[in-house]
Amino acid sequence: MDHQRFFPSVTAIFVTCLLVSNITAVKLAAFGPFPLLGTLYLPAAVIIFPVSYIFGDVLTEVYGYAKARQAIWIGFGCNLLMVGAVWAGGLLPAAPFWAAGYESPDAAQRAYDAILGFTPRLLLASFVAYLAGEFLNAFVLARMKLATAGRWLWLRTISSTLVGQLADSALFIAIAFSASVPPGALAGLIVSQWLFKSVYEALATPLTYLAVGFLKRADRVDHYDRETDFNPLKLR
Repeated sequence: MDHQRFFPSVTAIFVTCLLVSNITAVKLAAFGPFPLLGTLYLPAAVIIFPVSYIFGDVLTEVYGYAKARQAIWIGFGCNLLMVGAVWAGGLLPAAPFWAAGYESPDAAQRAYDAILGFTPRLLLASFVAYLAGEFLNAFVLARMKLATAGRWLWLRTISSTLVGQLADSALFIAIAFSASVPPGALAGLIVSQWLFKSVYEALATPLTYLAVGFLKRADRVDHYDRETDFNPLKLR
């Protein structure tokens, strides 16, 4: 009997975190000041995007790499759907009375484009970083679960996050901003995002333990990827 009652719910939360983070990423927020680091300027998405990694860890730890791979591709497809819908909505002509809070419909349209619009370069950066980071996170966690015989969950989640978030931050910043930001500043952006996201998830480790424990008991599953094909392109 297949015990996966909560798999759709965890996948839904995972995908929601991804979509919300892509929308909120347009705002640069100030965090800090922190000791030694000062004030960090990061996309507002950092408050929710690391949660997708937490639930990615939960999916891999409880249901295995193959189910996490399925959720990752579902998230990718939902993201494409959202981007397509936002793009199509932006092409529609504005109603002449659509100006609540703005000087004119044109001003409202510019606000729509500024908040919800995506440049091809940022889209490429987002998609590549997401796939690389999430798949590395799932792969490292699954392999370490075998190597540790299922022990030390905290070590596995933090280690997989360090690898996955490094790939995500490095690829996104490099692809999105390499043409407009000096190399030194680029490296600083990558390191600050990577550390912030990694520390965030490390602090959330107790919540990860609670979620994993609940799901393993409720769904009576604790998958080990002993014969798993780790090819990220294999959908079945």
